[in-house]
Amino acid sequence: MATEADLFNQYPLHLDPATKAISLASSAGYTAVQIENVNKELTALNQLHRSLLALDPPNTPPPPLPVNPKRSAQISKLRDTANAAYRKGTHVEAVKLYTYAIDMALGRPGWEPVGLARDELSALYANRAQAYMAQQAWPEGLIDARASVDCKPVGNVKAWFRAGKCLAEMSRGEGVAGITG
Repeated sequence: MATEADLFNQYPLHLDPATKAISLASSAGYTAVQIENVNKELTALNQLHRSLLALDPPNTPPPPLPVNPKRSAQISKLRDTANAAYRKGTHVEAVKLYTYAIDMALGRPGWEPVGLARDELSALYANRAQAYMAQQAWPEGLIDARASVDCKPVGNVKAWFRAGKCLAEMSRGEGVAGITG
């Protein structure tokens, strides 16, 4: 069963031209709980809007905090540990450690530079693809190689090669030409 976070309800909204406040245009067809929840969210949104307008010019919030070096260090340590596990031949353990590192990199706050997360994820997905390939888990390797290419399409030769190798091993040689699409 879908949770409330999984559902999308489109509500008719009204924007007051003078105050730029957003309100529910019509409550017909909605339950009292839905109306209360929407009004609560709109109140919070309107308060945020007013507080941003009240800031001194140029009316922008302060810059975000710098990147947390602890997270980067933890991701690097997990990657190094996974690389060591791969070199020892414990590929299942390497996949698990790469997965932990990927989850940590994906958990970066939204205000941190996207380029940093993309670079980390590109390397981690490419390495996990190699660990899957060592287990002959070709579909999983292909998925990770493509994820690596999606994060960093230029200068990512290893990921492109691994995606092609996975397709070739799955006897999908005709897909190698379409790997760029």
